Amino acid sequence: MQRSYWTDTPPSQVDLAVITARLGTTPDALPFCARILLENVARQALRVEGDHLSDTTLADLQAIVRRTPADRGRGVALAVSRVILPDSSGVPVLQNLAGMRDIAAARGGDARAVSPCVPLDLIVDHSLQVDVSGTPDALIRNLAREYERNTERYAFLKWAQQAMPGLTLHPPGSGIIHQINLERLARIMVASPTPRGTIVHPEFVLGGDSHTPMVNALGVLGWGVGGLDIEAALLGQPYVVPVPEIVGALLDGIPPPGVMTTDLAFLVTETLRRANVTGAFVEFFGPAIRHLRLEERATLANMAPEYGATCGFFAVDEETCRYMAATRGAATDLETWTRRGDLFRPLALPPPDPIYDRVIRIDLSTLGLSVAGPRRPEQRLPLAEAARSFHALQNEEDGTHRQADGIADGAVAIAAIASCTNTANPSVMLAAGLVAAKAVARGMRVPPWVKTSMTPGSPSVKTLLERTGLLASLEALGFAIAGYGCTTCGGKSGPLLPVMEQAIERHGVRAVAVLSGNRNFEGRIHRLLPANYLASPPLVVLFALAGRVNLDLESDPVGHDSTGAPVHLRDLWPTSEELSAALGDNAGRGGPGEAPEESRRLWRTLAAPAGDTYPWRPDSAYLCRPRLGAQNGADWSLDDIDGARVLAAFGDSLTTDHISPSGEIPPDSPAGRYLSGLGIARPAFNTYVARRGNPEVMTRATFANIRIRNALAGDGRGWETPGPDGTRQTIHDAAMAWRARDVPLIVLGGHRYGTGSSRDWAARGTAMLGVRIVIARDFERIHRANLVGMGVLPLLFADGESWPELGLSGRETFSFHGLRAGIADGAPITVEAAGDTGIRRFVTHAALLTNSERALLRQGGIHEALLAAVAPDLRPQHGADDHEG
Repeated sequence: MQRSYWTDTPPSQVDLAVITARLGTTPDALPFCARILLENVARQALRVEGDHLSDTTLADLQAIVRRTPADRGRGVALAVSRVILPDSSGVPVLQNLAGMRDIAAARGGDARAVSPCVPLDLIVDHSLQVDVSGTPDALIRNLAREYERNTERYAFLKWAQQAMPGLTLHPPGSGIIHQINLERLARIMVASPTPRGTIVHPEFVLGGDSHTPMVNALGVLGWGVGGLDIEAALLGQPYVVPVPEIVGALLDGIPPPGVMTTDLAFLVTETLRRANVTGAFVEFFGPAIRHLRLEERATLANMAPEYGATCGFFAVDEETCRYMAATRGAATDLETWTRRGDLFRPLALPPPDPIYDRVIRIDLSTLGLSVAGPRRPEQRLPLAEAARSFHALQNEEDGTHRQADGIADGAVAIAAIASCTNTANPSVMLAAGLVAAKAVARGMRVPPWVKTSMTPGSPSVKTLLERTGLLASLEALGFAIAGYGCTTCGGKSGPLLPVMEQAIERHGVRAVAVLSGNRNFEGRIHRLLPANYLASPPLVVLFALAGRVNLDLESDPVGHDSTGAPVHLRDLWPTSEELSAALGDNAGRGGPGEAPEESRRLWRTLAAPAGDTYPWRPDSAYLCRPRLGAQNGADWSLDDIDGARVLAAFGDSLTTDHISPSGEIPPDSPAGRYLSGLGIARPAFNTYVARRGNPEVMTRATFANIRIRNALAGDGRGWETPGPDGTRQTIHDAAMAWRARDVPLIVLGGHRYGTGSSRDWAARGTAMLGVRIVIARDFERIHRANLVGMGVLPLLFADGESWPELGLSGRETFSFHGLRAGIADGAPITVEAAGDTGIRRFVTHAALLTNSERALLRQGGIHEALLAAVAPDLRPQHGADDHEG
């Protein structure tokens, strides 16, 4: 008689040994992230099917075990344990749920049926801007401006908090979503009531931010997805994921003294991006793991989107238990539960390595001090080559050297210790403090054109720096805490110092940003800066002191002390002994802390509406009643589309920041001109992030990054393109003109289309412009899925082909043949491009991974399906769903 699939010790757990035996293997042979997938699928089936698993379930489980190329096209449905959102994507998600409540109420149903079915944490962390920096009162002054700008949005969130059970709000100042997830929210193993009693199982977390994999450092499987997937999960729908390739990242060797975890993160990003792990699960293992503290592992896991992976996973071990005890006060039964579930990998006596689909070795002994830039996080450079890379960028433009009032090309305009990537890591933050302390002791100062700031991911960082006595030194150099949230790394760096802004705008000086973040795409950090370098926090301090990036910090002086003597990096860099002494037992002590009292007071006193449905303001320029249902009227039951035109054509590495920017709204941009037309003054524009609740703003923002390069723009701005009459106009206006003529639109792209943030509006805006199809050489995971969710078909050129190599100009008329079969079963889709020189034919394939994606695309959108799922007995009434306001 077959043994039960459940353990017989309360509380019950899925017995992976029995499951894998049925599949002809053992748990030890499986990567740890595969074991979590296996447990999740098996647990759901066992609740319904009992111990008699169906053939479909067994096929799903076998696909997770085998992971052959054929298996990787199979979608498996996962039960979501928890959802986590920043306000940047959280407001649009809740806005859509509120719109669905309106529809449910209009159909005579219960609006409260549209509520989160799984726990939802929303952290208000993406609206902070660095308006004020360098002074001790920067935090309070920035907080006041944040509430002033976002009163309407925050009142909406307070309404949602009282209207929707299961939603927990973390007010401004609590910290960055991923550091709070790491320090406070994640549980690794959770207990759930079921008809068979309480069972213990691993968490599976979905996040509305692409850096959600930071929590993988704890052994929690989770990653970032688009808002449509989030909405489905919140309303109780399973999340379908294609069976992944699982890549083992073997960490080997001992880092040389003096290098930082940030340097390792750059090496990992460079290596894995080059190895093309796009969409794969990366699982770290190897002898070097034992030397990495949990917070250092989090730095590597955080960068998963930068190396293209779905996740960057570390198995639970003794270090995990130490961290959980330090931050939660206890780790009761964690080791017991994970050992019993075959999810614990002991450091003391590690078991044989699992069988990975491929293994990539990363040698830590090759590390050195480094930066990444000037435009991509995978562009790792030895520190000595930073100056050379800037000179190359300068020559790429025109080679001219510009200077104004002592500020020359290469000057550092922004030096920011920012983002969850590094501020969660005590060792690099203490290293920055030690560098600052030595510099202050030598009487050094930061040049007057450098805007310095520090925006940690959690109030715990302030506690750490105060306890070690290093905060005062950082403040003396201008690195006072300006707030707790996602700022410079996400494009909310605030204004440059006036002297720098004048040098750039009046004299054309090319200045740069240096930040301890995870992204440095062009136009992301600040619209006036053509280059951005990622660096460890102590290097950020050194570049701030130097005031320029075009020097060799390993040999050139950083600056001069109060006596005029030169000071070098070697004079300021902390020794291993100094860093160990500062770290001591300080890391993790005291937990994550709370938002500042002023923020909690402002949140308590903020007026907000009540009730089950939200009272939309017709005149609001922030929160409009959402447009639900199929966004662009796509009908994918057709075999052919004829007469399509190209709205825009792009090269490689078009990021979601290019497609839908996040920072300040320039007054001459399409969105800026629209806001001006409403009578809104420029200081009140706020950011694109804050305006994501207004589709009129965000549709105009689509493909409107100041540094986007559209091949059809000629010598115009990147956000311009030819309209139907051939004249150049904004992409938005051209799209509306084509739509008025009922002409379908397409977009052409290159490699890595949609790299970057899990930014819904990059897909949502594309659909609302009337784009039916995007053809690219390959797509990043999240953006491809978002396009499908919005009813936009992603097509792949054949290997080795691209639109320039096919001789296309983007001014042709396109026809597509075989769409229905191509969407249904992956058959080739033939494209004909008719231009002045004749007709060019080529073959594409739909970038659809699962049957559920194919079904979703055919629906043209997801909201009606979700509404039917939560309120199946309701039927639309004439006019009831007309919510286009």
